[in-house]
Amino acid sequence: MRQALPLALAALLLGGCASHKPEDFNGTWINQAAIKAAVKGDSLRQALNEHGPVFEWKLDVATHQASFSNGFEAADGQLTPLEKQLQASFFGGQTERLELDGDELLTTDQAGTQQTFVRVNAPATANAPLGSSFEKALYQAYLGGEWKILEGQGKGEKVRFSDTGNVTGLPGPDRFALCLAGDCATMGGSNDSLWLERNQRGAPFIIKRDGDTLEIFQAVNRARSDEMPQLAAGTRQWVLERN
Repeated sequence: MRQALPLALAALLLGGCASHKPEDFNGTWINQAAIKAAVKGDSLRQALNEHGPVFEWKLDVATHQASFSNGFEAADGQLTPLEKQLQASFFGGQTERLELDGDELLTTDQAGTQQTFVRVNAPATANAPLGSSFEKALYQAYLGGEWKILEGQGKGEKVRFSDTGNVTGLPGPDRFALCLAGDCATMGGSNDSLWLERNQRGAPFIIKRDGDTLEIFQAVNRARSDEMPQLAAGTRQWVLERN
């Protein structure tokens, strides 16, 4: 009887340390840490920079396919099984080591930088571009809910930003997109920016979000005509408050 408890405990520990099956890696994984930091902090750009550069993975062990998105572009690579891990290899010699830590995906690049991802229960549709699942989750957390226009055209109207990029209640635009990376991030510098459009015609705006208050400013280009645009906040267009 004295040995029964230690043996049972050892069996439990050994069972808990059992390696995951290769197919457990399958699915779409998103960078939830970046989303939490964006919602909690004052700067979307800073949160994405600190918790990037990868925001979404898509893995298929059976076909040995691995893809990731950095919010601007996607890369496709090949999966190779290792002991209790997978290696994703990409064009140019880039590699990432993938392992499962409980319900999370832990990735390590060649420089030793680690990132953590969580699996998406309902990933984007098959024809949606890679990165859509992260974008959808970010939109829900960062801009979800009902907002009211406190200042600006349409004062008193209720505004909703959908997780699919639709916006209702703002006078004029009916589509939006947050700037996550790439040229729009470079042009905005340290500013957070939002694209608003209607009938495929639109413009960038600078945004400042403080908890449940969202300010939207015209974007003013301070660069010369022969330089890459450098956008800064101009006239404030709207102040929104989330209910």
